[in-house]
Amino acid sequence: MSRPLDQIFRRLVWPFALAEIVVWAAFYYSFPALLPEWERTLGWSKTELAGAFTIALVLAAVCAPVVGRLVDRGHARVVFVGCTVIGSGFLLLLSLVTEIWQFYGVWAGLGVAMSGALYEACFAIVTRSVGDRNKQAITLITLVGGLAGTVSFPTAHSLVTIIGWQGTVQVFAGATFFIAVPFIWFGCGQAKAYAKSLHREQTVKPAAVRPVTSSPVFWLLAMAFTAIAVEHGMVLTHLLPIMADRGINPEAAVFAASMIGPMQVTGRLAMMAAERHVSMTTIAVGCFVTMGVAALCLLGAGGVTGLVISFVILHGAGYGITSIMRPVITADFLGKQNFGALSGLLAVPFMLGVAIAPTLAALVWNFGGYDLVLKLAAGISGFGLLVFILAAKLSKVRS
Repeated sequence: MSRPLDQIFRRLVWPFALAEIVVWAAFYYSFPALLPEWERTLGWSKTELAGAFTIALVLAAVCAPVVGRLVDRGHARVVFVGCTVIGSGFLLLLSLVTEIWQFYGVWAGLGVAMSGALYEACFAIVTRSVGDRNKQAITLITLVGGLAGTVSFPTAHSLVTIIGWQGTVQVFAGATFFIAVPFIWFGCGQAKAYAKSLHREQTVKPAAVRPVTSSPVFWLLAMAFTAIAVEHGMVLTHLLPIMADRGINPEAAVFAASMIGPMQVTGRLAMMAAERHVSMTTIAVGCFVTMGVAALCLLGAGGVTGLVISFVILHGAGYGITSIMRPVITADFLGKQNFGALSGLLAVPFMLGVAIAPTLAALVWNFGGYDLVLKLAAGISGFGLLVFILAAKLSKVRS
């Protein structure tokens, strides 16, 4: 491949990667980072506050297919830039809320913005533009974007003590508008140039996706990906009380939770080293296995440091790889044609799984405690593994 084309590729990937750090830090991780401060200053309960985030994630899931279709029809820049700008505006509005209904309304708007500003839209643009180099591009973007939580939590903690949560949210809004938006605008232009260099039509009318979405492979993938989302959401959102239930002291629990993000990046680096020797299907199987084993490690931790460390490594690395695995497997199993629409449709159950997982874990906890939550999490990973293996076998038959 020519040097100029490689330069375009790099100018596509790095702007998107840097933009995703800012967007994820501002739109997604700002909620858990600021949740204690909101509870303290606004006087609303954790349940009331969390309900707004659930609504945001549900709306992001509902809007994902529409975003995918718009990308397929050549409106990538409008969608990606537009949703990021809209999200920046809603962050500004968030700094002005005084009533719970206002809080819910703002997060509903942020949910719509997230549908076109987070990984799903970004990966749809990349996959549609770079063809066979989509795995390389997605890997690099998620490798950098995985640091978003590392950026958001300490930034929010530091700024709150200086300018309050309102000023902190305004800083996030400004960073999104003045840093992420220009990067996305530039990256979308490079994506279009790269596609043209590869002689790929950027505005081809999409064929009907119905034959693909009616196939067993599509639905099996949907179930497998949703299993990952539910397992991760159940464990991560209740991680601190789960560790307290295991007898782990609060300081160690907080440190373990903070290390999951770096372990996600480590998992992606390990995948990059291994992908030359093993298939992405094998790597995907490893994700389900490691996350299931991680839940069992936490189940038996009971103050055993080695099991806690094993949980952090396995869960963080396993889930970190899924952000690369999902779009690559989707393209491999279902094809790259109409990828935006297909990935958007698959994102709906995945994001709904993320949204319902905290509530599901709470209900299970009421019935049988956190032991039952972790057993169920491990079982869900096992179910996801089985349906994924079946999808892989049927995909080979289909091809």
